[in-house]
Amino acid sequence: MSGLAALWRRAICQRCWKLRHPPLRPLSSLMGETDRFNGITVDVKQVPESLPDKDFLDLLHNSLQIWKTEKITAAWLKVPIQYGRFIPIAARLGFQFHHAEGNSCHLKLWMKESSEDKTPRFATHQVGVAGFVFREDTQSVLVVKDRDRKFSFWKFAGGLSELGEDIGDTAVREVFEETGVKTEFQSVLSVRQQHTQPGAFGRSDFFFICRLTPLSYDIKPCSEEISACQWMNIHELHEGCKSVAPITRRILDLAMYGLKEGFHNVDLYAVDMQSVYKGLRYKLYHRPYPS
Repeated sequence: MSGLAALWRRAICQRCWKLRHPPLRPLSSLMGETDRFNGITVDVKQVPESLPDKDFLDLLHNSLQIWKTEKITAAWLKVPIQYGRFIPIAARLGFQFHHAEGNSCHLKLWMKESSEDKTPRFATHQVGVAGFVFREDTQSVLVVKDRDRKFSFWKFAGGLSELGEDIGDTAVREVFEETGVKTEFQSVLSVRQQHTQPGAFGRSDFFFICRLTPLSYDIKPCSEEISACQWMNIHELHEGCKSVAPITRRILDLAMYGLKEGFHNVDLYAVDMQSVYKGLRYKLYHRPYPS
């Protein structure tokens, strides 16, 4: 092929490539998804990571002007960690931190100037769960002592619920992880509400105590979390043991009443319910009543 023909062919190929891949037009505003409250959520990932700071400032400013005309109530920016240098720029335009998790954070700007900010704070509560495991054949309760804690009390095994995890599932999982005993969820015995709890990162605390039936009995305690673990006679634990926290003693009072009068007088049972939101379900806990 002659040199002239080769140049001609290369020019044609370049023209075809440009037709198939037109140059990207610079963004004039950020794109996002609106919610039912007329807020907008924008993923900053849509802009090039190398975008100059001034260009991002202009882009965000232009977007805010457009959103104002659309009467957007709140603007949310999802900022991946690698885009962190854009956070101070957004702060200059009024954005504040709302929450951070994993490899991204969410910034928020309340835009409805005619009313106060109505967006809820993030993670206002944490959920803890413990399992009251009663063994009928020996009239004993599964109790543990935590390792490396300020207070050394006999207590029920438990821990924090994971995101999207049912209360009963948390109780079963935590009891197994701490003691090696397999159980089955029966009911909720009680719930505690507490504020300003040390170690809760300033969050309020809900703590559910669940009644579980043991499916195994051999104890294999987690040495990293538990200093002691055993089946203890419920009468001895209730009447003679001094090393028991007040909440554990109160739950033992409930359990003794349930054993005497029937747990249907104590238990909060879980009822699976259909949500008003299509395709979703939830669990409602309440005392039984005649149908």
